[in-house]
Amino acid sequence: MSESPSQSPMSPPGSSSDTVRRVLQRVVLPSSRDTDVLPLYVDPDRAQLDVNTIGLTLKQRGKIPPAEPNAEAEPDPHAVLGRRRYRVHESDRVSFGTYFNAFAASYWRMWTVVSQVTLSVRLSGHDATVIVYRSMPDGRAQRVDDATVDGDDAVDLSFDLSLATFADGGWYWFDIVAGPDGAVLEEAAWAADVPAERAHPGSVTIGITTMNRPDFCSDLLAQIGGDEDVQSVLDEVIVAEQGTRKVADDPRFPAARDALGDKLRIIEQGNMGGSGGYARSQLETLEADRSTYMMCMDDDVVCEPESIVRAVTFGDLCRRPTIVGGHMFSLYAKSRLHSFGEIIDRYRFWWTSPPTVFTDWDFAERNLRSARWLHRRIDVDFNGWFMCLIPTEVLRTVGLSLPLFIKWDDSEYGVRAGDAGFPTVSLPGTAVWHIPWSDKNDALDWQSYFHQRNRMIAALLHSPYERGGRIVRESFNHQVKHLFALQYSTAELRHLALEDVLAGPDILHRELTTKLPELRALRSTYPDAQTSPDPDAFPPVRREKPPKRGQDPTLPKGRVGQLLSAATSAVRQGLPRRELSKAFPEARLAALDAKWWMISQFDSVVVSMPDGGSASWHQRDPEEFRSLLRRTLEIHQRLYREWPRLAREYRQALPDITSPDQWAKTFEASASRENV
Repeated sequence: MSESPSQSPMSPPGSSSDTVRRVLQRVVLPSSRDTDVLPLYVDPDRAQLDVNTIGLTLKQRGKIPPAEPNAEAEPDPHAVLGRRRYRVHESDRVSFGTYFNAFAASYWRMWTVVSQVTLSVRLSGHDATVIVYRSMPDGRAQRVDDATVDGDDAVDLSFDLSLATFADGGWYWFDIVAGPDGAVLEEAAWAADVPAERAHPGSVTIGITTMNRPDFCSDLLAQIGGDEDVQSVLDEVIVAEQGTRKVADDPRFPAARDALGDKLRIIEQGNMGGSGGYARSQLETLEADRSTYMMCMDDDVVCEPESIVRAVTFGDLCRRPTIVGGHMFSLYAKSRLHSFGEIIDRYRFWWTSPPTVFTDWDFAERNLRSARWLHRRIDVDFNGWFMCLIPTEVLRTVGLSLPLFIKWDDSEYGVRAGDAGFPTVSLPGTAVWHIPWSDKNDALDWQSYFHQRNRMIAALLHSPYERGGRIVRESFNHQVKHLFALQYSTAELRHLALEDVLAGPDILHRELTTKLPELRALRSTYPDAQTSPDPDAFPPVRREKPPKRGQDPTLPKGRVGQLLSAATSAVRQGLPRRELSKAFPEARLAALDAKWWMISQFDSVVVSMPDGGSASWHQRDPEEFRSLLRRTLEIHQRLYREWPRLAREYRQALPDITSPDQWAKTFEASASRENV
């Protein structure tokens, strides 16, 4: 450890002419006193961890006794003195080993030119102590170094820390233990000496696609424009406006516009979904030819602005052009980590979390240091475009987004870039808050078409298996489950999706703005698609016969039970429908209970939607079932048979349909239609 009282944590050391000191990550605090997010920034619950997992304690060093373990300790919002200042009360201990303020050393070691990091801490408070820790890939923690403030004035403390042993995982962090008069963290940062040619930060154009969320979008623009550090790397914010409720008409928009000034540009275009909106920003970024990166960002997120700066800095120092993504926290439970990176199961060709990830991890209940799985480096195939930094060199090399409207545009792009030698890193400490996927109903509504079609297209483009591995068989199985669950509208849309896949890649651009109205019109003809928020919109439950032995259907137990349930459900689909069920539902099911094996045992049933806001009436129709099942068999047989030919067609067409020239034609055609 070396002390540099005369230097700010942000100042360059001036130690070498061929290297320059760059700040990698500033220690930050929430801009509001929101206690829900505070555990992501500071954590006072440290005593039990010191004794059990850290090793040498302050008590063993003879300085001060450890605090009593307190599982209910919570950060004090009034201790936040500013964006970078924090007060530690007398004799208290606070850890900055948190999601936003610990240093994810293994990610920097794996992907960047950084081999050593310097932690600089400016601290005031007599007898206040800084203790530095590191973790191993399995989460075991070790004490690294410490330093104590001797006087009352603020002192700059500096710790030089190697990244050499962080190949597979591990973090650095620090704790502050206040003396008898308390302590104040004035500022802190993690920095490194980097090659001189990487001294200057790259710049970014942020692309936001918005559709009838003017309030969310205005707030996000104000967040971006109100942060000076973000402004220092920002070239432009492009808003692809695709809705009828315009962000420019929102009462909060003028403040956002004033904050961004001439760095804000709104482009109105037809509704081309997320892929069309992001492709527009990608194209505009390439044509402007000034930004190092283009960042995709959803319109309905709350962003930690420091995340933008961190993503740019990490991208600047990567050994090769690298896509840098952020993580997703739940907008409704702000300490809950909803997405920590995604991979593609190539045999199923389905997105999933890496096998070592624990989903929906709540940092308010288990902090970073006690979450051992978080200390192993997590490698990914792609990052969601709710927040994702793409180097413009990658855009020039592999093209723009596929014209998929929504779903699979981000995952396909990550796989495509990876195949071309450009990795994706989901970087800890870089995140937004977003509505979690689990609160959406997009696998059953009109979006089911895009789930099905786009997944097949992505597999045709990138699956290493001759006929897509398991994807065709799995698609058939899912289709049958939808039929058993009386979800005829979903089954019909999925069938239409496969027909369009078989039609080839030429229709993708042509139908980008026309497919959604067609899907909504088709879906509206099915009873299971008619939803209502009114509990009295449906008749009361009535049955011709009471449930057998007084019990409603329950979860089939084991593999044999599931097979028996499938067999009996298949037989039931061919039986005549009970007369009373045509006028009255036989049951009401909560969304959590609405599995195919449960719904299939009724002739009609009212089912709640996953968002809890409405319900729909599912009614068995034997003729519709037989028709859809016959078509399902035929189209999956055809898809399996023609897979090799289709894969060749889509792969040959990929450079053209993702090219800036083709996208420019699509935007021009859309503008022409809008003006007619």
